[in-house]
Amino acid sequence: MTTSTPQAAPAFCAIDFGTSNSAIALPSAQGGVRLVEVEPGQRTMPTAVFYSLEGTAPHEPPRVLFGRPALAAYVDGHEGRLMRSMKSVLGSALIEQSTDVGAGRSVRFVEVIAGYLRHLKALAEAEAGAPLTRAVLGRPVYFVDDDPERDAQAQAALEAAARSVGFTEVAFQFEPIAAALDHEATTDREELVLVADIGGGTSDFSLVRVGPSRRARVDRSADILASHGVHVAGTDFDRHVELAAILPLAGYRARGPRPAEREVPSKVYFDLATWHLVNTVYTPARVMELRRMRSFYADATLHARLLAIVEHRLGHALLGAAEAAKIAVADAGSTGKVDIPLDAVEDGLAGHLTEPDALAALEADMARIVAAGVETARRAGVAPEQVDVVYLTGGSTGLLPLATRIAAPFTHARTVRGDRLASVAQGLGWHARRVFG
Repeated sequence: MTTSTPQAAPAFCAIDFGTSNSAIALPSAQGGVRLVEVEPGQRTMPTAVFYSLEGTAPHEPPRVLFGRPALAAYVDGHEGRLMRSMKSVLGSALIEQSTDVGAGRSVRFVEVIAGYLRHLKALAEAEAGAPLTRAVLGRPVYFVDDDPERDAQAQAALEAAARSVGFTEVAFQFEPIAAALDHEATTDREELVLVADIGGGTSDFSLVRVGPSRRARVDRSADILASHGVHVAGTDFDRHVELAAILPLAGYRARGPRPAEREVPSKVYFDLATWHLVNTVYTPARVMELRRMRSFYADATLHARLLAIVEHRLGHALLGAAEAAKIAVADAGSTGKVDIPLDAVEDGLAGHLTEPDALAALEADMARIVAAGVETARRAGVAPEQVDVVYLTGGSTGLLPLATRIAAPFTHARTVRGDRLASVAQGLGWHARRVFG
């Protein structure tokens, strides 16, 4: 009797490094893909890093936490620095710059991204039981709108970060294409699919032909009829909600003490409402400048609240509150208003958000996203009524009015909802099997 020798596990994985959430896919023994349990009971994790200074000597490096533990450490008030939306730095001048993490320590943004990828790689290797040297990474259609040179630089920076943590072969696939591949695994006929991947940092669309006869092909370029996208998505929604419902309570759009005086300077509020710029407000020089602005405000209470936000480093917490309010309004619909407790700024202070308020704040961004979907079909030379499926994925498609508006122009298409946080990772896994399997 002969026995067969088990084959070694393929040394590759697929990583969906998202603006808000991330996931990892591995090939399964049955010829499919499976998602890695990145945290106990979780197949996705927040794209968050916390540099903790507690319990470290002055010359020791900070302890680094990832995902939900990183967010919990920040919310619990541990001394340190929270980093979110790191992907948004790709393609910007910030990528090679350093940022303060407290107590005189600093870290380069590219090292933050590399450290997060190293953590994901370790999780994947622990599940695979083998070293992983090859990876497919997802990327948006555009890291940077209307700037091919900076877009190429963004991908190059992400590839360099991946190679620095031990991936010797790195391939990329557009995130909406990956979502189309995930949908293709479930369909039994050929379809023309408009994939709408509305995530945390970008809104990406692709028009793709899928079907059983096409699944085995490694090169799917002929099936991709058009791709398009805009650098507008969930974190932009959070910013608009915060500017509309929270920061006016701290002086945003307030006026000076004299009649008809212009509004107070707005840059600090825009920075506080942008995930990757929040920490720029906390530098000593910036705080000193804000303290000197008391005379700019007719209402001293508004200035005092702004200082409380800055001096207690509440920027990320307020963005989290804006995100939670956005989600609560999406879940509740038009049934009432959502209260936003702001006791950390001032006892008893609260903002309020209703669905009409949220939609008004998000209208311009939603219109740009919907237009990008229509433009994708136009670039493919396909009439909207020829599209068979509108496939929705990405966390921001949970906002029902947006999802409805994206699908509306495609009158003959059925709407299919993928796993909002995991379908891209699964599709990247299918692509990795074809590239490396």
